[in-house]
Amino acid sequence: MSFLDSIAAGLSLVGNIESFLALFVGVAIGVVGGAIPGMSATMAVALTLPFTFAMQPITGILLLLGVYKGGIFGGSIPAILIKTPGTPASSATILDGYPLAEKGEAGRALGMALWASCTADVISNLALILFAGWLASFALSFGPPEFFTLILFSLTIIAGVSGESLLRGALSALLGLLLATVGLDLVYGTNRFTFGDPNMMGGLNFIAVLIGLFAIPEILAMVWHPTAHVGKARSLGKNWVTFADYRRSFKSIVRGSFIGVFLGSIPGIGAAPSAFLSYSEARRTSKNKDNFGKGEIEGVAASEAGNNGVAGATLIPLLALGVPGDVITAIIIGAFMVHGLQPGPMMFILNVDIIYGLFIGLIVSSVFLFLIGSAAIRGFKYVADIPKRILIPAVLVLCIYGVFAVNNNIFDVGVMFAMGWVGYLMVRYHIPAAPFLIAFILGPLLEDNFRQSMLMSGSDPSILVRGPITWFFWTLTLLTVVAIARAVKNGPLMGQSPKP
Repeated sequence: MSFLDSIAAGLSLVGNIESFLALFVGVAIGVVGGAIPGMSATMAVALTLPFTFAMQPITGILLLLGVYKGGIFGGSIPAILIKTPGTPASSATILDGYPLAEKGEAGRALGMALWASCTADVISNLALILFAGWLASFALSFGPPEFFTLILFSLTIIAGVSGESLLRGALSALLGLLLATVGLDLVYGTNRFTFGDPNMMGGLNFIAVLIGLFAIPEILAMVWHPTAHVGKARSLGKNWVTFADYRRSFKSIVRGSFIGVFLGSIPGIGAAPSAFLSYSEARRTSKNKDNFGKGEIEGVAASEAGNNGVAGATLIPLLALGVPGDVITAIIIGAFMVHGLQPGPMMFILNVDIIYGLFIGLIVSSVFLFLIGSAAIRGFKYVADIPKRILIPAVLVLCIYGVFAVNNNIFDVGVMFAMGWVGYLMVRYHIPAAPFLIAFILGPLLEDNFRQSMLMSGSDPSILVRGPITWFFWTLTLLTVVAIARAVKNGPLMGQSPKP
């Protein structure tokens, strides 16, 4: 199929009111979810996922992608106005956004955040369109041994870069892998950790684990500390972002966008490190470096470009290799699987209409983000003022409904609450939940590819080092493990202070 034929197939799939309405509603939900202190883009995507089951695959996935993109920008609104990031990715925006708000220039900071976010979003989407197909073409030569080494490498990165402690990240990933083994063994048919309960023979429900791990701990935290996210909102002020501000910050926006694209395309890094690295580079190269941290508009632009540049790029490994780039794309890969789609190189052959439909939808999402973001900036006061006594029960009802609706099974709701307490304890003891979920997703793929490799070779393990691609990933895995070991030796270990 030619490039034009592929675009035409994508257009025929998304060129309808339903798809664009889903994208528009998704961006709106994401912006509102990101703007409410106490929620996050991850939580908004997780809560939206069950509502996509009855939709067409492309419609449901566009809805989730809209929530993702809207949520990343929405987090910057409370970061600037009340010094509370709506998502971890917006943490760097506080550094200069809040000082600008204190000067009475919150409207100018929010305007720059929106312009930088939309610019980075477009660049990130274009990178996805350019590189995902190329990477998928290369990955078509992969067999089970190559995918096994690729997933193993991805797990080492995820365990190593998520969270303040490397060992806690590794521990979280190991727990996720262990939980993924629950259920019947597909080759021998034996029970694994089912304790004789027939509800567990099919494995734990992904949606129950996901919502339990990410939404319930937030609800518990809000119940325990109902005023923790309350801040004093600043007025927008009279100043607004100008074209001169945008032109002055343009280099930082473009640089931050490419940093986001690069880091986003590597599984496991995420938006927050990208935002801080983009901010750091902007400060290092700026003529006004002394103003950074005191209310520099270029700092807001750089951090927002950094975190939004990740949004499209995290879909590159997801679509091309079937490996989620961060926790939100781990949720989205679950949506693909629920609809009977397996992201990876074969999807570019079997479902090219869906791939190009997603590309078109992502480009349109940047326009929706600008329109909805402009309205959200002025309407933030009403969103932030939602009383916790209304917000907490509403979110809890959504969680229970979302989990129960998957299989009409009350057991799944019990799993959700059990995982909620596990997630709450992980938060209390600073164990990152993201490696847990990604390992839970990748665990079965790792096992399946290992089993297939052994069946192909008659249980000869040498098949795992059979060619240059496997050697490449083994080398990267070894280098990552050595880097983690060196970092553990010289840096923080399980929350201890670094050595002087």
